[in-house]
Amino acid sequence: MTITQLHYVLAVAEHKNFTKAAQKVFVTQPTLSMQIQKLEEELEVTIFDRTKKPIQLTEVGEKIVQQARNIVNESDRIQDIVDQQKGFIGGIFRLGVIPTIMPTLLPMFIGSFIKKYPKVKLKIEELHTEAILEKLKEGHLDAAIAATPLEVEGIKENVLYYEPFVPYIPQGMQMETSDKITVEDLDINKILLLEDGHCFKDGIINLCKASRDYGDDQLQLESGSFETLIKLANEGLGMTLLPYLHTLDLKESEKENLKMFQDPIPAREVSLIYNRSELKMQIIEALRSTIAGVVKGAITFQNVKIISPLNKKKEFTTN
Repeated sequence: MTITQLHYVLAVAEHKNFTKAAQKVFVTQPTLSMQIQKLEEELEVTIFDRTKKPIQLTEVGEKIVQQARNIVNESDRIQDIVDQQKGFIGGIFRLGVIPTIMPTLLPMFIGSFIKKYPKVKLKIEELHTEAILEKLKEGHLDAAIAATPLEVEGIKENVLYYEPFVPYIPQGMQMETSDKITVEDLDINKILLLEDGHCFKDGIINLCKASRDYGDDQLQLESGSFETLIKLANEGLGMTLLPYLHTLDLKESEKENLKMFQDPIPAREVSLIYNRSELKMQIIEALRSTIAGVVKGAITFQNVKIISPLNKKKEFTTN
């Protein structure tokens, strides 16, 4: 049994196709098939059911793949130990970022990170939380930036910052309140939301402690971008909530539509998440320190109430 054979098994398990798996690991399809067959003969089991289309794992194959993933991760740790011993911060690093964080946070830190760590080759993907967790589990991402807490077994969460929810209320819908509003002032049925799959939408629903009740609404609309929500709000079609960093780039005329919550301010927790195997920790720590350095000056709120993206609707208060 070799590490190379286990890499081949993991590739076939992922792609469910020998040809695509061979392309992924840069060998010919006959070579990959022969090595997997040799492993099956050595173990005296069948890992893949080749009679099914696409190829499926057998019952014992499922267990073998799970253990193979652990072994490959641990073998990668050897090089990781050597890199850390040498103080080397470099190599390919695959980072996932959720869509509601990518456009605001990435420009804030990416330039300084690349300049400070020129040997790190970042590969960044914009992914929803569900896809991020799946790719972390399968080893296709080294880390990710997402809204937490997620409470997923095997995933560690390192908090980067707390980002307030900021109501965007056009002039025609302004409430007769003081400069700051409360959660009770919001009507979930008048809030324009992001489409399903965005954890920011889940956070808003949890914040309002309600499920959307469309009833007989004339307009039922959800969008994939904050820009669209802002334009619709400007047309008098509702109000919305924005993450604080997104409000920094608004036009001055649009900033007049912003309101702040009373303390404790509802906020989302943003964390750097990674597999418990803690591979490439030197790069993860470099990312954490770089992001913390640039965000510290942008977000200075202290008394916040953390709104969880989980369906459990947990809340946490920090001072």
